[in-house]
Amino acid sequence: MKPSRHALWFILATILIDTIGFGIILPVAPDLIMDVGKVNLAEATRISGWLLVIYAALQFVCGPLMGALSDRLGRRPVLLASLACFAIDYVFMALAPDLAWLFVGRAVAGIAGAVYAPANAYIADITPPEERAGKYGLVGAAFGIGFILGPAIGGLVGELGPRAPFYAAAAVAALNFVYGWFVLPESLPPERRRKFEWARANPLGTLKALGKFPAILPMFVVLALWDLAHHVYPTTWSFFAKAQFEWAPWQIGLSLAYAGVTMAIVQGWLTGRIVPKIGETRALEIGLFVGAAHFLALAFASHGWMIYVIMTIGALDGLIFPAMTALLSRAAPGDQQGELQGGVAAIHALTAIAGPWLMSETLARFTERTGELPFFPGAAFLLATVLALLALGVLRIIARRAAPA
Repeated sequence: MKPSRHALWFILATILIDTIGFGIILPVAPDLIMDVGKVNLAEATRISGWLLVIYAALQFVCGPLMGALSDRLGRRPVLLASLACFAIDYVFMALAPDLAWLFVGRAVAGIAGAVYAPANAYIADITPPEERAGKYGLVGAAFGIGFILGPAIGGLVGELGPRAPFYAAAAVAALNFVYGWFVLPESLPPERRRKFEWARANPLGTLKALGKFPAILPMFVVLALWDLAHHVYPTTWSFFAKAQFEWAPWQIGLSLAYAGVTMAIVQGWLTGRIVPKIGETRALEIGLFVGAAHFLALAFASHGWMIYVIMTIGALDGLIFPAMTALLSRAAPGDQQGELQGGVAAIHALTAIAGPWLMSETLARFTERTGELPFFPGAAFLLATVLALLALGVLRIIARRAAPA
């Protein structure tokens, strides 16, 4: 049975809902954690970091597992089960009476959200090889739109209360489950399914890819340093804005949505025009420099209106990931691109575990008002500045060594 166009729309909607589910909690996280845990803002910041660590760790562990299950059971049951879990989990978190419920809820969201492998596999099943790049581009667009809509929805609906966005997200996930139940056929016929093997569902296997590229390990260092720095946004932004400017959820959501729009413009429009003219290395250098300046300006911003000016200019750090990906892909032969991307994915996953803890702990220590450290909500952004400058320094060393004598 040939999948209809509705199948692709369902896959894109699933990616969109997954991303919205991550972003929708950001604007209301401070109020929700303080309300549920009966803690102050500094302690809520620390707890939020651990919630993100749990979420990222479960995605890291369950990504290969979900892909392996979809190879054994088919794509349809895995994708539909993920959406059903999302809908239930959002209600679970909305009703959370204590912090333990929130941790369980984020853990379930991490497991259910590890659907990129089966979603991408479904697209590969139904799309000719020559058309896959365009379809995967739509997946990237869905991810970007989700990061814009998630914080915006969370901020606006959050005005009704810190639990309201979760009910909204549950309704959307449930509707998409019903939609998928009727329009999503199975794309993997029984004769193409393989036996489930734990060895092939091991997430640590992707780390082995790093050792295959000793010549470009320094570039992996640049990627890891920037990844760690960039986690300052999803981890601390809501708490930083509340501590520094006393923003309400709708203001936090609006600022995050604006950041998503500016990033989409840079990555979707400017990157294709700038990088071919100046080259990947130069674009990466500019992006890292702008990123460091961006974080430094945010660290010392004293008025809310400054944020939008800083974000507008700082969006040029959106050059970093496209330029970095292009440079890495050039450094590996064609028959090793899959292993290379496995290594890159491993770095992203590991920094998504370490970054939230590092940034939330930094912000919490500088907003505790205990007198041991000065009150400085911008501390995490200052740390991100240092990490970005370190990444730039390593890149300059690499470029200097690669330059002809």
